[in-house]
Amino acid sequence: MTGISILLVEDNEGDIILTLEALKENKIANTIRVVRDGLQAMKFLNKEGQYIAESTPDLILLDINLPKVDGKEVLSFIKNHEDYKSIPVVMLTTSTSEKDILDSYKAYANCYIAKPVDLGKFMDVVKSIENFWVTIVQLPINR
Repeated sequence: MTGISILLVEDNEGDIILTLEALKENKIANTIRVVRDGLQAMKFLNKEGQYIAESTPDLILLDINLPKVDGKEVLSFIKNHEDYKSIPVVMLTTSTSEKDILDSYKAYANCYIAKPVDLGKFMDVVKSIENFWVTIVQLPINR
């Protein structure tokens, strides 16, 4: 099974560790990059500064509650940019606010998933995301 390139945009160190662990357990050779705030996410996509050599991700896992630039702004940036708008964005966040859910879908998020508090369920959710986006969905080769 061929892996994909995933950009994880998350500021909570515990959630980063759990997400990376869950992705590693599936034994799919994904390339996973992590940025810890919304500004870094936009710089990563634009290949600015330390991100100049990074490749464009195939999938973005995006938290809403981020420092510097929040996830909704990052989502809007992605979906309004000609080079990035075809990248699937999974909102993976603790927020269950109806406003956040509606705002995310209005800004063209591909899906919205509330992070379960239970460790086992969180791991299952991340594995399900990976299984769906890596083994079921066909992603565009060239954006």
